[in-house]
This record gives sequence, structure tokens and C-alpha cells, in this order.
Amino acid sequence: MAILVTNIASIVLCALMVFASIESKSFSIIASILDPFFDLLWGFILWLTSHAMQNPNQHKYPIGMKRLQPVGMIVFGSFGLQLLFLAAKQFITKSEPEKDPQKEKWMIGVMTFVTMVQFMLAFYCRRFENKIVRAYAEHHSSNVKTNLISLAAAVLAIRYYWWIDPTGAIIILLYTMNTWKKTFIENFFALIGRTAPPEFLAKLTVLIWNHHKDIEHIDTVKAYAHGSDHYIVEVDIVLPQDMVLRETHDIGETLQVKLEQLPEVERAFVHIDYEYTHKPEHKTTV
Repeated sequence: MAILVTNIASIVLCALMVFASIESKSFSIIASILDPFFDLLWGFILWLTSHAMQNPNQHKYPIGMKRLQPVGMIVFGSFGLQLLFLAAKQFITKSEPEKDPQKEKWMIGVMTFVTMVQFMLAFYCRRFENKIVRAYAEHHSSNVKTNLISLAAAVLAIRYYWWIDPTGAIIILLYTMNTWKKTFIENFFALIGRTAPPEFLAKLTVLIWNHHKDIEHIDTVKAYAHGSDHYIVEVDIVLPQDMVLRETHDIGETLQVKLEQLPEVERAFVHIDYEYTHKPEHKTTV
């Protein structure tokens, strides 16, 4: 119930903050939307991938849609950087905010209401022991801080000095980007195919070597991220050259099944050869 209430409230509050940002044209208000917008985006991506896994389309997406998660993160990070550049541009051009008393009242009213609701949600979620709900409480507390900074910066910029608004926006953006920095980096490296840690490669090597007594040599063991938090594994093993096809097939297939049973592995590919003196024939790209 707490998660459902939080998600519904986040959608409504995010819509109100978008309205306030349109009315005020304040970079600080726009910057304060990033954190709750990211929560909604992340929840939507998780729902979409979960739905796609329950209703797979092997013809359109043969490897699934898990890569939506890092792609969404990169898009979100790009939007934050773009907003940071726009705030810096406002410093250069020295563009002053629009002074409209009616719009200012709307902005103050909406942002005050949003901040009060998020404060109550943070207090409500802290009553639960569930880790997910308590994580929501931390998010709400963080949003309360950024909302107060954005509201103060927007009002002070209108009434006193124009440069307070872009300054507030930059502070909020740097704070938000620092909060999600670790998640951004992890998803970025997952998207470009970073290798698995040496400990995991060693674990794979031991498992492969002990799989069957007829394995004479392990040529290569590769494990790399491919846009998700699981690894693609590629293995080259050497079996006796006089072994019949049925036996080599069974050894390779059972090894593939065993590798894919590991929780860290998304997909495994096993290549069988009878010698290892040649160069790897697989196509490599820079």
C-alpha cells in the first residue's frame, strides 16, 4: 500500500512540478523535477521490461528488452547534462527571469504544496521496516531538500538577483547527479560490454575444468556485460579429436546448461575444438 500510494503521489506531484516549471520558466524548478522524474522513469522501465519478459516476442527482440534499463539511464543522464549547460548559458547571456506576480503566486503555491506532500510521504514511509519503502522515504526527504532550494532560488531571482536561479539549478543538478553517479557508471559500463571481475572468471574456469574428465584444455573464457546486470559467457574447450559427435555435443550442451544456471549468467556459448594451437577464428572488433 505504501509503495502504491507513493507511486501515485509521485505521478501527480511530478505533473504539478512540470506545471510550475512551465509557468515560472525557472531552471531551479526544472532541475528539481529530475529526481522524481527519474524515479518514475526507472519504475516505468522496470515495469516495461517485466511485461516484455512475461510476453516475449522472439521475432522482434530475440534477446529480450533488458537493455532498456541502461539506455533509459543514459538518456536521463544526457538530459541532466543538457540542463546543466543551459543553466551555465544563462550566466553567460545574463538573461533575467520573467517578473509576473500572478505566475509567481502559482509557482509558490504549487511548489509549497508539493514539498508538504513529499514531507508527509517521507514521514509515512519511515514507519515501515521494509527496505524498499524506507528507500522511498529517503527519496522523498531528498526531494523536500531540492524543492526548498529550487523554490528559494526561483523567488530570490525574481525579486533580487537574476543569477540566483541558475546557481540554484546547478547546485540541484550536481547534487542529483552525484546521488545517481554510481548507478550511471554501472549502467554505462554494462552497455559498452565491460568484462566480469577476475574472481568470477576464475570461478567459471574452475567450473569448466571440473565439468568433465575428457576436457583436455580450456582455450578461452570470456564473460562480459551486455546491457544488463548479467553476463554473456563465451567458452572454448578442447576435447579428444577421436571422440564421436554425440559425446562432444552432450558435453558441450550440459556445460552450457550448467553455466546458464549461475545467477550471474544471462546466456552462455560453448565452442568445442580438437586442438588449441591455432589463432581464435572468431571475428573481433575494436
